[in-house]
Amino acid sequence: MRIGYLECFAGISGDMLMGALVDAGAPLDRLQQAAASLALAAELRVTRVSRSGIQSTKIDVMVDGRLHETAAATGPVEHQPARNGDAHHAHDHEHHHHDSQTHEHSAGHHEHSRSLPQIRSLLMRADLTERARSLSLTAFNLLAEAEGRIHGIPAEEVHFHEVGAVDAIVDIACCAVAVDALDLDGWYCSPVNVGSGFVNCAHGRFPVPAPATAELLKNLPVYSAHVQAELVTPTGAALLRALDCRFEAPPVMRTQAIGYGAGTRNPERFPNVLRVSIGEAAEVHQFNQDKVTVLECAVDDLSPQVLAHTAQLALERGALDVMSSPVTMKKGRLGTLLTVLCKAGDAAHLQELIFRETTTLGIRVREENRVILVRETTLVQTDFGLIHVKTGSWQGDEWNAAPEFEDCRRAAAAFDVPLKTVMQAALAAWRAHQLATTQEPANAPSGAAS
Repeated sequence: MRIGYLECFAGISGDMLMGALVDAGAPLDRLQQAAASLALAAELRVTRVSRSGIQSTKIDVMVDGRLHETAAATGPVEHQPARNGDAHHAHDHEHHHHDSQTHEHSAGHHEHSRSLPQIRSLLMRADLTERARSLSLTAFNLLAEAEGRIHGIPAEEVHFHEVGAVDAIVDIACCAVAVDALDLDGWYCSPVNVGSGFVNCAHGRFPVPAPATAELLKNLPVYSAHVQAELVTPTGAALLRALDCRFEAPPVMRTQAIGYGAGTRNPERFPNVLRVSIGEAAEVHQFNQDKVTVLECAVDDLSPQVLAHTAQLALERGALDVMSSPVTMKKGRLGTLLTVLCKAGDAAHLQELIFRETTTLGIRVREENRVILVRETTLVQTDFGLIHVKTGSWQGDEWNAAPEFEDCRRAAAAFDVPLKTVMQAALAAWRAHQLATTQEPANAPSGAAS
């Protein structure tokens, strides 16, 4: 299974994701074709840049031959984007406005904005595969829904500022094309660094993350570290959501390609990049797991005979194992640490047994996880009678085998032979039994009769 892993230690924006995917092998010509097919007079400019010494791919959206910030400055704007040290495009969170009557903008403002249905129409007409189109529509729906929840309006009524929308449409559509071209079976993502500080939005000064970004990052693992800057844009957060990333520990994988997508800023001693790793998921076989209850106490005033008796009673009454070890207790007294492993359902009566049979005044109780082999018992015939052999196996392979001690002890006493002789005979019989069950009969037919 081919997977991708995004490392958002410097946050994420649409252009960073696009740069990282191209750097990891997504075909640039397909992205350029997709940008042209949107009929927005937009194209991609790709450069190689250094971010704290890391060579990365930087992709900018050009509108009418100009960098989008330049185009934005010459067009009708509702407000200027904040420049508070944002590591990416600060205007990414400034794309959106709505039809609220409390929003102050000119009567003709909507001539320079696009609604969600209009953006959907653009994406439907563009030269995109169905998978790329679906991912693009999902990301824009998420953006509009987040804005709608913030401003208390339906997503269909959210409008996107014209030049900002061009940037966002191209970022999202081209990221979707890159994802489609890489043809991965799943995406994983690290916790997301959102940065810190404040950002100037159309509706006031807000702490990072900006409102739309915070809405999109709900229930995702995020943190704030290293720099005072806005590190995650709504476009980046929407793409993370649209990719349906799994936020788990780094996946076990055989990495085949690594890409770095650069943000706009280049702060000192902080690599402002998004890293993506592409490769095959490595199959990891998990051992069987279960939970055990651990009962533990230490005593320094109890006879060893009584401790041995207590341990035997505990095993007879359901304990999975009983262990004792010497310890040094208060005032330098030598004592014994008694540890009993059991199933949760047996804990209560085993606690009662320990209190009744020992001098302890308290028992420590805790739950612990354990991994176990598949356990089976095989009865084998030996010269000393039938002996049980316990085995531990994993995926059909026996890893451990041990004769049942009590069976061997009784047989050794009955035949007046050393205990080790019976144990060796039991293991030899078990090996012969395994060999006989795994070999095919020599006269087995090779196929069905005709």
